[in-house]
Amino acid sequence: MEKFNDTNVFGDTLTPCGQDPLTGFYRDGCCSTGHADGGMHTVCAIVTEAFLSFSRSRGNDLTAPVPFADFPGLSPGDRWCLCAGRWLEAHRAGVAPPVDLAATHEETLAVIDFETLAAYAAHGGGTG
Repeated sequence: MEKFNDTNVFGDTLTPCGQDPLTGFYRDGCCSTGHADGGMHTVCAIVTEAFLSFSRSRGNDLTAPVPFADFPGLSPGDRWCLCAGRWLEAHRAGVAPPVDLAATHEETLAVIDFETLAAYAAHGGGTG
């Protein structure tokens, strides 16, 4: 599976998003993307209860484990590569979670403008 360059929204090298649980479309801990990633899992978010509830209300229960997809289920505080479109939908609903900009892939900017992302920048977070 061919990946795009691992560049973040600042134009720098993409930093890891999360290791526990292991995130990313490629399950490599990064919000890397490529042509195979139809959902564009490029936004490194620190999920909140409000976001998880919102996603569940939209038919995507991110708290439920899906073992065949190597998905353990998420809890508030987990770092996860979200689909850019779902994050934007949550933003419009007022429940978007904080974002680690250094770990958010530049392809996100095709869907969400930088100013909107920057308003949700997480501060003081490392990778988990």
